[in-house]
Amino acid sequence: MTQQAKIDDTFAEAFPMVATRLIITAYDLDLAAHAAMEFCGNASSVIGCDAEAGIEQFVDETDSPDGRPGIAVLVFAFNKKSLQRAVTNRVGQNVLTCPTTSCYAGLSSDSKDDRIRVGGQLRYFGDGFQSSKKLGSQRYWRIPVMDGEFLCEDEFGTVQGVGGGNLLICARSQVEALNATRAAVRELSNLTDVILPFPSGFVRSGSKVGSRYPDLKASTNDKWCPTLAAQTETALELNERAVYEIVIDGLSESAVASAMQVGIHTAASMAGVLRISAGNYGGKLGPHHFYLHKLLGR
Repeated sequence: MTQQAKIDDTFAEAFPMVATRLIITAYDLDLAAHAAMEFCGNASSVIGCDAEAGIEQFVDETDSPDGRPGIAVLVFAFNKKSLQRAVTNRVGQNVLTCPTTSCYAGLSSDSKDDRIRVGGQLRYFGDGFQSSKKLGSQRYWRIPVMDGEFLCEDEFGTVQGVGGGNLLICARSQVEALNATRAAVRELSNLTDVILPFPSGFVRSGSKVGSRYPDLKASTNDKWCPTLAAQTETALELNERAVYEIVIDGLSESAVASAMQVGIHTAASMAGVLRISAGNYGGKLGPHHFYLHKLLGR
């Protein structure tokens, strides 16, 4: 299909984050998926969550660290300390507890400064019965549990990632906005090195920085709310009655740019989509600026 929608001459503004990849394996894919989905719960936005997380891809037995089916998860936080706390807590609550699972580092790092400790903290759950084994440069902790042992790598590598890449899909109706955004999300789910941290891969409650209520860090992005078009300085154009936002976190700037390009081309060709735009704060929020017209020419 050919492009039908207008593409705004604007940019999405994204910011640096620290990221890691986990590989969760289990006896079968169903158990691995349950652990991964629970791990990613309440991890949509660092505005109100300890991290942003999402399922990146399925891991086939032939590519798995232990020859079992698995799922790769990406996790993002503002700094390494916050990332370590979030990953350790979530693995302890949602992976260690899930039957038959093991947890491995999906990123390696030669520098101690670029690693977070996960298994090395969870080992204390073993109450002195835990043991470790070193294979090459990696240490693994074996924690006794009621169906055998929970195996977890000691340390996980991290990288400087990018959070907050975004697209705003503006359509004639809610149904058409849903169809277009879902189509874009399906295409984006085939990519690696990126996640869409919000439920179903997109968000209706787009936010702006600050609020008229002093204690609130963020509030509804009133310029993009159709019901407020007559009450605020609206950003909506004629016949735009529904907007959905796709937020993209990635392990690199190029990964986010590629994902945004796929999202633009997919959504722009869908019926009812009138315009595609992006959210920014004039360059004050983050150093990564993804210009939509430049992405079209990639």
